Amino acid sequence: MPRLGYDTEIGKIGNWTARVGDTVTAGQPIGELETEKATVEFESPAAGTLAEIVHAAGSEVAVGTVIAYIEDGK
Repeated sequence: MPRLGYDTEIGKIGNWTARVGDTVTAGQPIGELETEKATVEFESPAAGTLAEIVHAAGSEVAVGTVIAYIEDGK
């Protein structure tokens, strides 16, 4: 779960725009996060295949928690 602001400790996954099995590029938006103040897109940190979504849409997750795994495209 990426940090969206200095005081953000927990965020809610609003929606996944990428699906398991999708090929993604670094920087590509793959989902949306909801906080008390805003809904923002979050990006893939790496290129590869979205292998697993650990936390489904609607889940509240602490900052720094793994929310998905991306397999290396090599």
